[in-house]
Amino acid sequence: MSQNKTFIDFHEALLRLSHRSDFINDNRSRKLAALSELAGQLLQVERVSFWKMNPEDNRIDSEVLFRLGQGHDYHPIVLTAGDNPDYFRALRTARVIDAGNARDDYRTRDFNEKYFKPLGIHSLLDAPIFDGGRLSGVICLEAETPRTWTLPEISFATAIADTVSLINTHEAWIRSQKQLDYVTHYDSLTGLPNLQSCRERIHTLIQKMSRRQDEGFTLLWIDLDRLKAINDGMGAAGGNRVIAEIANRLRNLYLEGRDKLARIGGDEFAMLIRHQGNADLKLDHLVQQIQHAVSDPIVIDDRTLRMTASIGVCQYPRDGLDTEALLRSGEAAMYHAKESGRARMQTFHSDLHSTARSRFALESELRQAISQHTLDVFYQPIIEAGSQAMVATEALVRWNHPQHGWMSPIEFLDVARNAGLMQELGESVLRRVCLDHQEAARRGHDLPTTAINLAAEQIMDDRLPRVVAGMLDEYGINGHQLQFEVTEDAIKGDSKSMQGTLNELVALGCNLSIDDFGTGYSSLSRLKHLPFSRLKIDRSFIRDIPDDADDCAITLSILGLARGLGMQVVGEGVETEEQRQWLTVQGCNLLQGYLFSKPVPIEALLEYSDRRLHSAL
Repeated sequence: MSQNKTFIDFHEALLRLSHRSDFINDNRSRKLAALSELAGQLLQVERVSFWKMNPEDNRIDSEVLFRLGQGHDYHPIVLTAGDNPDYFRALRTARVIDAGNARDDYRTRDFNEKYFKPLGIHSLLDAPIFDGGRLSGVICLEAETPRTWTLPEISFATAIADTVSLINTHEAWIRSQKQLDYVTHYDSLTGLPNLQSCRERIHTLIQKMSRRQDEGFTLLWIDLDRLKAINDGMGAAGGNRVIAEIANRLRNLYLEGRDKLARIGGDEFAMLIRHQGNADLKLDHLVQQIQHAVSDPIVIDDRTLRMTASIGVCQYPRDGLDTEALLRSGEAAMYHAKESGRARMQTFHSDLHSTARSRFALESELRQAISQHTLDVFYQPIIEAGSQAMVATEALVRWNHPQHGWMSPIEFLDVARNAGLMQELGESVLRRVCLDHQEAARRGHDLPTTAINLAAEQIMDDRLPRVVAGMLDEYGINGHQLQFEVTEDAIKGDSKSMQGTLNELVALGCNLSIDDFGTGYSSLSRLKHLPFSRLKIDRSFIRDIPDDADDCAITLSILGLARGLGMQVVGEGVETEEQRQWLTVQGCNLLQGYLFSKPVPIEALLEYSDRRLHSAL
């Protein structure tokens, strides 16, 4: 048979196999088994195997071995670069290794004593396999007699290797799709489905049940009570541990007819219960089970907490015929339960919509407030401990809602985050701060540096430095007049992109500060490589000093860390003279809290500055 005919026959056989529907839909292991058997049978090679390269490129592990006349063997075999350096050097060049006499070939002779001779191998043909642009493995054909590999055989081995490379590419695409689906539909803290996933499931259930008159479902909107107090007392990390624990309890709770559980907000969950006919008779029992699961004691850092939940209830089709109507009804019922005294259940009725603060209405109103620049910024002074002079301020966003009056961030930041508005919100605050600095300078006031909080979404956006530079230029502000605060959790990824963004902000003249220090994930190794010049001790450690020995020890350790890194320290949440005196004696050079001033509008800040100036004179 001519080499051309052999070449064509080999490749036609590979095409027939790789285009079979059962092959396409099979798993990786069975695909490799089929390819190795095809190569062994067509080339009459005693051994055909696939090997996987480790990420360090210094070891290969067998995935499957086909032995002619004996079938497949999945017994693991490991070969290392330390024992076979010439082979690995040749493999890394990503070229075919055609060793007709493998025992003498300089690339493969290191295998003789431990591999070739015990197995009776004389000839070897290897072709590289890729995963994207990375060498990820090899197909290995091993003959028990000396053999000169022909061009059709080498081409066929390479084509099989390329087929596996395509399988790798497809698997990587599948993994990326799953990761994208996870990010889109699941909550990173709890692993539960998120609001988007809940919306999609409600829509699916409505489509199914609109054709079945005797079926419906109940939406339970579960809001944890008093989580803000836990965040204030134990920090955001403590609050997250409570949320994760409650999520796990709800996940493991058996309820008849339960369809889906989702985390739909910071401290809010939704549960869907399917039922036939009237579900009111079972509703009280369901709610009791949920409340019992939520209220069991939670122990965090030797503190025992007891949680409760306010639960809003609505039903399809009685309380809404589409997804958004049901969500609005469930949320309205939950708010009424919370306003009625917490730890309560409220079923929906039509009058509730007129009084409830709907998340979805707030989302639309917040979007409008951001676009029209109607959000306000209040400023809280940061005081130098010795002179008690105001040396900086922190900018804190506020919203004077047309119906609800003044709203603090705790009331609308979750709405902004779930609506994807954090970047726009951050830019709105930055613009207002720059405008206030410009206006203060026009009136003859020299405002101190203003600290602005950055959300994680802003830090991971590489456009942020350009936005800041543009506003500095637009309002005639120097970079040193701004300081950006980020929480420890926001920098836990420590990616090159994030580091680049932080360094660009510093290059503009801005300073950087770590907010709520001590509650997140910072490490010494990360801090010393990031361009931060200041850190804030979280208020949860300040609250009980000087009486709490543990909080005093933690605060002293943070002060020592900061001194070692050459960083300034702000003690926030200072409310008593005893706290001020203790922090001052211990060397905490900057203080912030209600003892000095609450957050105030810009006009009140200018008056505060004038009073401090006159008192100093």
